[in-house]
Amino acid sequence: MSPTAKIEPLGAVRERVLATLRQDIIAGRLRPGDRLVERELAERFGVSRVPVREAIRSLVAEGFVLFESARRTVVRRLTPDDVKELFELREALEVYAAGLAAARATPDALAELRELLDQAATATAAGDAETITDVNTRFHDGILAMAGNSLLISVMEPVDGRMRWLTRQNEEWPQLLTEHRELYDAIASGDPDRARTHALHHVQANYRSSVRHLFGDLSGPAPRRQTPQKPALEQQSE
Repeated sequence: MSPTAKIEPLGAVRERVLATLRQDIIAGRLRPGDRLVERELAERFGVSRVPVREAIRSLVAEGFVLFESARRTVVRRLTPDDVKELFELREALEVYAAGLAAARATPDALAELRELLDQAATATAAGDAETITDVNTRFHDGILAMAGNSLLISVMEPVDGRMRWLTRQNEEWPQLLTEHRELYDAIASGDPDRARTHALHHVQANYRSSVRHLFGDLSGPAPRRQTPQKPALEQQSE
């Protein structure tokens, strides 16, 4: 090693390994049931087994992988209950966020969402699943940012990766693009009730699509609520 070469800090190595493995899972390069072997991964990344081991532990905490035994770690297989719980959380938070976004949207923020929809349309036409996943995630992140509630964003962060993982496994891309365009129009209208209604429709439709893709004809009921409710603060102000 050159005397002037920089040694990458252990924490930075761990984050690099973690980010790569997480993206490999989301993009489907590592599939449910695939085994993660510390020695093989350490060789792949050219690092010691310590940062690999720490990265795997983080992936377990994030819900991407699990320890089947003391010596066997695999990419997690999502169950119908896993999917239902994630979408129940999406319904509770994203429907609320859409209403806030409609009330607080700025021309610049709306222009950014329009640009993302254009990118999504291009990626959908090309069948570029990885770009679609990335752009659609940024679209929802943009709505959260527009809502202007930092606590709401922090609550969504721990499950954001698993949401992207589910989105990547749902291949009904043209329908997803149509729903996002309708959601954008509802938010741009400035009507919180309309935005919440479209957000609810989008989450429930995406839930049914994800279940069909993952489990076949096991559609089950949509997440709990059937009509969007006004936030308590709005009810009190009437």
